[in-house]
Amino acid sequence: MEIRKLFIGIVSIMFFTTLSAAIIEKDLTYNKYTLPDRYKYGKTEREFQWDKISILLDELEEFETQNIRFGTLKNYKNVNGLPPVARQIGMEKYSDGSRPTVKDKFGNRRSQGIPLYIEGMMDRPERYAPDGSLISIVSIGPEYVKLRVEAFDGEWLVPIRYVKEIGAKSFSRVVVIDRKNQNIATLEDVGSVWKIRSMNPASTGLDRPPYQLPTPLGIFVVQSKLNKMDYLKDGSRTEIEGYAPYATRFSGGGYIHGVPVNLPRTQMIEYSPTLGTVPRSHMCVRNATSHAKYVYGWAQVGKGLVFVIE
Repeated sequence: MEIRKLFIGIVSIMFFTTLSAAIIEKDLTYNKYTLPDRYKYGKTEREFQWDKISILLDELEEFETQNIRFGTLKNYKNVNGLPPVARQIGMEKYSDGSRPTVKDKFGNRRSQGIPLYIEGMMDRPERYAPDGSLISIVSIGPEYVKLRVEAFDGEWLVPIRYVKEIGAKSFSRVVVIDRKNQNIATLEDVGSVWKIRSMNPASTGLDRPPYQLPTPLGIFVVQSKLNKMDYLKDGSRTEIEGYAPYATRFSGGGYIHGVPVNLPRTQMIEYSPTLGTVPRSHMCVRNATSHAKYVYGWAQVGKGLVFVIE
């Protein structure tokens, strides 16, 4: 009898999980360099994590249903002020003698971060959220906004200067970046089905600070775009080393862009054999240049979302 109850319970859980996951179908509109669902990199098996993505899309739809006002967190280049030191922190030291980086207990960096406070505990922020994070606005006071961060649990208070309300009421275009598998997919909500529009190799940020940083995990709103993004030589504040074409910014200095072009070369490069291999960028997400152009035109500022998963 107990075994039968256990079996029924397992079946019920499986049935509920199936019902609660978003439906995904392939319907590509960008067809170059397309990867299969599962593939090999050397001796490693890689994949597009459709089960995980389906659950995240379902959670997004639930987030949209439960909330009315949406926004994003803003502190690119600390434009709204370096946040106060969090309640519990760690220090990341560098071998080249650069100034150590402060992180919260969850590993989120203070620089370009947004301070999240717990109501009644306003002496220090409990943690930081990354620039560009998708939020819902619960209420707005004279100094603080009560909000929910889509990627975090709970409600938080944030100084009003770090919050920007956006007009979008729902989100139908999502870019998914997978750090573990080094790939990128675009999906579009069409009716009750999420259509896969592209499946491509990508290279995310390398964890080698202070100049190379991992692409941050989370759910972000597309922030801005640059047809041609100049980048500086490591360690310099003025010397331009090259440019990245069709750059779509989603968090801090993190952009989705095409193959970097180092000076003195000026002509665009369509593809690199290093795409989809291992992390190698400076926080950004490298793509084939034509795919970066596709994302650039497809994901709208303030309306498109970027999921970064592991």
